[in-house]
Amino acid sequence: MTRPLHYYLVGTGTWFLAYGIQSVMFAWLVTMVLRETPERVGMAQMSLLLPGTLLILIGGSYADRFGGRAVVVLAQLFAVLATGYLLFVVGTDRLSFPLIVIYALLMGLAQAFVTPARDGLLNEVAEGRLQRTVMLTSIMQFGLQMIGFMVASLSDRLGPEVIIGTQMLALLVGALGFSRIQAGRRVRTAQTPRLLHSVVEGAKTVLGSPSMRMVMIQNVAMALFFMGSYIVTMPILVREVFSGSARDLAFMNGANSLGLVITILALLRLGDVQRQGRALLLSQGIGALVLASAGIAPSFGLWVVALFIWGTCGGLAMTMSRTIMQEQAPDSQRGRVMSFYSFSFMGAGPVGALICGYLVEHFGAQMALMIAAGGMLAVILVVGLTSGLWRLEGHSHRVRSEADDAV
Repeated sequence: MTRPLHYYLVGTGTWFLAYGIQSVMFAWLVTMVLRETPERVGMAQMSLLLPGTLLILIGGSYADRFGGRAVVVLAQLFAVLATGYLLFVVGTDRLSFPLIVIYALLMGLAQAFVTPARDGLLNEVAEGRLQRTVMLTSIMQFGLQMIGFMVASLSDRLGPEVIIGTQMLALLVGALGFSRIQAGRRVRTAQTPRLLHSVVEGAKTVLGSPSMRMVMIQNVAMALFFMGSYIVTMPILVREVFSGSARDLAFMNGANSLGLVITILALLRLGDVQRQGRALLLSQGIGALVLASAGIAPSFGLWVVALFIWGTCGGLAMTMSRTIMQEQAPDSQRGRVMSFYSFSFMGAGPVGALICGYLVEHFGAQMALMIAAGGMLAVILVVGLTSGLWRLEGHSHRVRSEADDAV
């Protein structure tokens, strides 16, 4: 493993360690401590995602203009300050819905710049092994995220101050890791385009590619139906159906992430997937069916098993979609292309959170999962039948085929 990749994995892994802590901690504070209604839970989760909707394209443009390393370090240090704010609010016993929404907006702002800058750096440290590097990054991401879930599960025992302090430390270590990556490896153009022109240029590149366009569509559907279910419906289901605690929320998150990690380890063992579009569509379609089964699970144990299987599908889908976008992005526009990739997910996330909050309020948590699963399955069927994504081949497979034809 090269030194730049090592530092990249440290930065990425510690960000997701902190993210894992936040996922459980934020849901616990809003759902269990403040005891908010489903609609307000949806509003709180929307606040985490809303800055990404508004600013992630700008974040990708700045990553291309100034380099991913500089942007990701500054944004992650801003996240340290935002976590310090939450620590102050909780430590001084001032927790309220408006103050936790302010924290959510601050962390969403940091993520709007961290995500495209970090994704733009990935191709620089991959050194020609893109799909494998995506898998290694995903293992680090979800492995440490599971550790974050376990740390956050101790909130009832250790108190939220200790857990939030651990989150701050992880973010600080991650910023240090990213700062050690050598700058100056990005592709420079003769003239740096203005911000608006830069964003428009990235949009034309993404929308001009049929495969990237279809990945964006399925990403939007995943944010509406899968992400909304995960961050809004499932914590409420844990509270209202299974009478759960912070520990049960950690089990929920851990089971899903364990499925992701196992799938990615299997992909590393088996080698690169050549029919990337086909793998993406199948994994998302099966994932929709599994989500529907989670809506009718009769016990907490079976529900967790369903989330584990759902995670195995997500591990394949996430790896394939990111690989497709990374392979087809021009070097000089990688930050912008990956910001559009993230935008298609994070941008639809606030809408998904509100929709799922509304569904839970009117139909109950279990029925809301089944409705979301049906919506996702319908989108996947339409994309699979009306696009060329099913026949899409990976770059390495195309190169080998062209070489065979030449011989």
